[in-house]
Amino acid sequence: MAKRAAGKGYYMISAVAEKYNIHPQTLRLYEREGLLKPSRTDGNTRTYTDEDLEQLETILTLTRDLGVNLAGVEIILNMRRKIEAMQGEVNEFMDYVKKEMARGLDDWEQRLSTALVKSSPTDLVRHEGVKKNL
Repeated sequence: MAKRAAGKGYYMISAVAEKYNIHPQTLRLYEREGLLKPSRTDGNTRTYTDEDLEQLETILTLTRDLGVNLAGVEIILNMRRKIEAMQGEVNEFMDYVKKEMARGLDDWEQRLSTALVKSSPTDLVRHEGVKKNL
């Protein structure tokens, strides 16, 4: 079980239930289903963090407003986690590509500075006009 970390806001199950107008047993059900993972005190009392409340708000929006059942909520939350992880991987890959491209440009500039013929690739292309026979 997750223990609580110092310095964060924590809410007891009764306060959360009252704030969101749900029965404490509903919160316990969400925990049993794995949708919420409140931390525990040394006395094994559930405490909810701000992140837990955000998760609960998502669950309540899905169930109350959109009519999604708990199995659907679980699938949606899992997909959300996977999408967030994939977005992190894409961001890391983009950073890597940017660094490699910058390094490649530096290499190209270094090659040009040490070349025997100092000209850009566009100077080496012949520009001939089109001639028409009249």
